[in-house]
Amino acid sequence: MSESDKSQMRKAYWAESLRLTGILLVIWFLASYGAGILFRDFLDQFSIGGAPLGFWFAQQGSIYIFLALIFYYCLAMTRLEKKHGIFRKAGK
Repeated sequence: MSESDKSQMRKAYWAESLRLTGILLVIWFLASYGAGILFRDFLDQFSIGGAPLGFWFAQQGSIYIFLALIFYYCLAMTRLEKKHGIFRKAGK
């Protein structure tokens, strides 16, 4: 494989990695700041566990979403690394 091909593969991997990170950051922003602050009045029309939904997102929901995003990021990056042939087993 030529150096040019390797460079193109690295650029493609980096672009996909940045795209994934950006999308997940936007989701996290919308869940934490958006649902907990910006859209709180609208979301407070609904309730979850007896608490207004906007309050729930501000206190607990955004944390749950953040944890889910961490797990998804881990899985997505593993797939991305396999796709680009840079996945390595632990310890090697």
